[in-house]
This record gives sequence, C-alpha cells and structure tokens, in this order.
Amino acid sequence: MTLSDMDIKKLVKKGVIKIKPLEEEQIGPASIDLTLSNDWWFFRKEYLGKRVDLSKISYVKAMEKVTAKSVILMPSQMCLGRTVEKITLPPDIMGKLEGRSRYARMGLSVHITSAVVQPGSDNHQVLEIVNFAPFSIVLHTGMRISQVIFHRLDSPTSKPYSKFGKIARNQ
Repeated sequence: MTLSDMDIKKLVKKGVIKIKPLEEEQIGPASIDLTLSNDWWFFRKEYLGKRVDLSKISYVKAMEKVTAKSVILMPSQMCLGRTVEKITLPPDIMGKLEGRSRYARMGLSVHITSAVVQPGSDNHQVLEIVNFAPFSIVLHTGMRISQVIFHRLDSPTSKPYSKFGKIARNQ
C-alpha cells in the first residue's frame, strides 16, 4: 500500500517515519520532497575517457568529493548528490525515490537505478544525478529535485538496512 499525505503525516507525528529536517511544505499528496545538500561527488579526472573495469574499481575510488553551494553539470555528465534529510524507516515501510517532473522535463535525472530506500534504513539518500539536456545545468544546495514515496510492506523485513546494508550505513 502506498502512503498518502495523511498517512505520512500521522506516521511522522508518531515517530514511525523519521525525516530530519522536515518542513510541512515538503509533504505532497503522496510523497515528501527531498533537498540537495552541499556534498557532491564527481568522477576523478584520471578516469574520464578511460576504460574502467567495474570489478576492480569502485565508485569510492573513482570519485572525489566536492563541497559547494552550487555545481554545474555539463551535458551527459553525472555526479552524486546527497540529501539534506536523513530518513529513518521501520522494518515494515520502504521508500522509492523519484525525480520531480519540473526538472525531468528539463533533462535532469536524479537516480539511475538505485531508487529503493530499504525498510529499516537510517541514512541520507545519495542521488545519481545525470544531465540529459543539451545544455549545462546549475544545481544548488537546497533544491528540491527528488521525492520519496512510501510503501507499507505486508510483513516487516528480517534484514533491516541499518543493520544489514553495507554501503548506506555511512551515508
């Protein structure tokens, strides 16, 4: 079952779903808008235009962190961005990240494939942001470019992500 704004508000008020920080205007009809922090990750120059064996090089090694209020994303360029909001979910609720149409219509994708906010998560979300537009795009800290939709599971997971997830524990 997908949660409506009324469901989300009740569960946030009860502390079942925790999103910090959260402003009332971020809550939509069936989602919560998420904002960009000032943390960005770009591919290191030595990897650009090269062949990369993904079985030998991880994104951690291939990318470097940049802290800035805004960044420019060139056409076809990708970066990682992090949400300001930290999402904490119980083992019987999961989230799904989606882009916002106003930005998608301008060629911006906010996740490539990792849209699931696992049940039992307790972290910030990392977004795989790609500029598919034929022009450069400026991204700013505080932009609400993503949203999370919540779904209730029929039964709680036996593997809450905050305990069993390998990468996202430190996000």
